[in-house]
Amino acid sequence: MITGLPVAEHLSDPDGPALTERVQLRVLATSDLHMNLSGHDYHADTPCVRKGLCLTASLIAQARREVAGAVLLDNGDFLQGSPLGDYVARTALHPHPMMQAMGQLRYDAVNLGNHEFSHGIGTLAAALAEAAFPILSANTIPREDSPLAPLIRPWTIVERRLSDQYGTAHLIRLGVIGVLPPETEIWDRQAIGGHVKMCPMAETVARHIPELRAAGADVAVVLAHCGISATPPGGPPQDGALDIAAIDGVDAIVMGHVHMVFPGPGLTAQPGMDTQSATLHGKPAVMPGFFGSHLGVIDLELARSPDGWRVTGHRVEARAIACRDEAGSPVALVVPDASLTEQVRQVHQATRAWARKPVGRTAQAIHSFFAMVTDCPSVQIVNQAQSAYVAARLAGGPLAHLPVLSATAPFKAGGLGGPEHYTYIPPGDILLRHAADLYIHPNTIMALRLTGAAVRNWLERSVRGYRQITPGLADQPLFDPDLPSFVYDTIGGLSYEIDLTAAPSDRGGHRIRNPCWQNRPIDPAQEFILATNSYRGSGNDGYAPVESASVVLDEQTPNRDILIAYMQRLLSESGAALRPEPPAWRFQPVPGTSVAFDTSPMAAFCLGEHPALALTPLSGTNEGFLRLRLAL
Repeated sequence: MITGLPVAEHLSDPDGPALTERVQLRVLATSDLHMNLSGHDYHADTPCVRKGLCLTASLIAQARREVAGAVLLDNGDFLQGSPLGDYVARTALHPHPMMQAMGQLRYDAVNLGNHEFSHGIGTLAAALAEAAFPILSANTIPREDSPLAPLIRPWTIVERRLSDQYGTAHLIRLGVIGVLPPETEIWDRQAIGGHVKMCPMAETVARHIPELRAAGADVAVVLAHCGISATPPGGPPQDGALDIAAIDGVDAIVMGHVHMVFPGPGLTAQPGMDTQSATLHGKPAVMPGFFGSHLGVIDLELARSPDGWRVTGHRVEARAIACRDEAGSPVALVVPDASLTEQVRQVHQATRAWARKPVGRTAQAIHSFFAMVTDCPSVQIVNQAQSAYVAARLAGGPLAHLPVLSATAPFKAGGLGGPEHYTYIPPGDILLRHAADLYIHPNTIMALRLTGAAVRNWLERSVRGYRQITPGLADQPLFDPDLPSFVYDTIGGLSYEIDLTAAPSDRGGHRIRNPCWQNRPIDPAQEFILATNSYRGSGNDGYAPVESASVVLDEQTPNRDILIAYMQRLLSESGAALRPEPPAWRFQPVPGTSVAFDTSPMAAFCLGEHPALALTPLSGTNEGFLRLRLAL
């Protein structure tokens, strides 16, 4: 059985020079809960042992029992990201289930993440007003008249009375500061509506650390809602946890945002990062997964010196709520906390009932098992909905004559989410939960006026995550594991080929071959309207920021609502919600060459759906994926 992750530690030498009294302080952390309370997959409407604060709560209780003093923190993205979160936001439910749960679990402080703003300032303020603990975000500066102004603070101090090795009690004051990506101001600008300004993370931490120390903090922990390095491959430089760890006065860091686990396997080595000791620039650090999958544990050994308490050793863990057996199937490591499960039972059942509302029908299964190797219905239906909406909004105006294209990506296609992280909608009714499965993010619609040359550059950016393939070799890995599936845009309305033997655009290559519109090569000067979402249209994931003059539509209408309305309209008109189209793209043939990629084990039953793909099953993986060969 694969039980999980290494424990990293660096403790002081017991035979070394005495620094008088020593105490042990435990910091517990969650991150990126995304409104996952119950252990339930609302998209599939099935129990799930790999997510849910109700399960993490059992780890929290166990970790508290092991020590005399512990502090519990959360690192953001707790209010949005599941059908439960959507239901609570749409019904303005009070009291807020997540605020209640965090209060019951006695969180000491909570940091804001970028997705806290996704449902709008009013919804956020109403939830935060219920908090029984400090809400932190040092680099978020609300307007004076914003309802957020009295609810957010830059830092707080949490006190614990801890006994040293001689039994003498000492009051230890833990300073906690929180920051989030300042790009949030762009990503969610419609929802934020000018209520806040956001500053660079590392610069903000450096400014506030002296304040924390002056206020009496013995130790300083940073809740940094970011990854180890926030600079995207080929994108503009951004500060991340490595930058924050280099700041004098920071003692430990909790990371998040990128849905990874640290310490843990599969992380790309970077200067300043030590996975063996779980440190960034020598400072202990943890990243506790996502959806409640892990509990971060940082044990700090503090020694008293003439200058006060200082960290002399540490031990870091990312404790999992589940593992995988030899067959790759999930196995629970804890049972749900009974009290918290009962507390959320009513809203959990109400969400399930709400998510079962029919919104359309399909005669064939819709899934994302092959969405990374061909254009498939799970992507096509989103592109169809977006392009139809934008065309209708521009009809009768000065831009109505321009062709409307649409860009979207497969949002659930394995990766760090595991072999269960795929869309699957069986033939029959398409339910509200299925629509949320097709479009999991809270993006809003956006449309851009682009030239053919700009559209081609967009495509080049979209295919940068494929590995460069050597002709004549077999079973070459297809994907860059550091890039999530949502960076791989398909542009509907075009046809094109991807040359995997060419270098990606961020290494000076050109992979897009034969791009055509209506069977004619794209003229670089020709103009198009590109329907997309607010996140992509704002220049994220390394896409060049779009000039404001190019934006022809920017509304606060969620892309998911557009998808639902489109399926409902098709159902009323024709009795079906799916109009299959020929694939927009394919890999350019490379005779005598094959690649290998991982997908859902359920893909084994769907290999015949795409006869143009030469697919051969290879094996199962320890992580539970099915590995397939694709002959090019």
